[in-house]
Amino acid sequence: MDQPYRSGSPEDFHRLYRVTYHHVFRTLVAILDDESAAEDCTQEAFLSAFKAWKAWKADAPAEAWIHRIAVNTAISYRRKQRLRQVGELIKRLGYPAVADPSEADLGLDLLREMRRLPAKQAATLVLRHLHGYTNREIAAALGLPESTVASRLMEAKRTLRNRLGGRRRGKSFDTSNRSRVPYSK
Repeated sequence: MDQPYRSGSPEDFHRLYRVTYHHVFRTLVAILDDESAAEDCTQEAFLSAFKAWKAWKADAPAEAWIHRIAVNTAISYRRKQRLRQVGELIKRLGYPAVADPSEADLGLDLLREMRRLPAKQAATLVLRHLHGYTNREIAAALGLPESTVASRLMEAKRTLRNRLGGRRRGKSFDTSNRSRVPYSK
């Protein structure tokens, strides 16, 4: 069994880095859809965490703590990115081309639509369904009440169901790898 982390210990921070880096990076790739940006945000998150390591309190797992910092870093990055792309977004306004449903790949559609979600909803989905965290663990990682996590997950699933439902009438998609979510019209 691993020893508990000690705040302020450089050795323990190095261990935390080794243990969590890959998970944090994958989380940010899923949120940002850009490996380069995810790498930058991951490094920035670990730098911020290192600076705050002496102040870390063991009231939440260190892994959840670093995920919280990383997700907040990614959310800030997405906000800044959107501000930089305002001109481009204005050009994109209007209805997108309708894809042929027979050619649509639900996996790609799901990823694309997930990346269109607000960053906070996308983060809760990634932590829940990619990494398998419970609502309680996500709440600890993001510093939120469990009810907020549950409502973000519910709203994200509703949004995805509505966006993808028109393309896949009568079909289901699995957001949790546990139960099927039927579409109804």
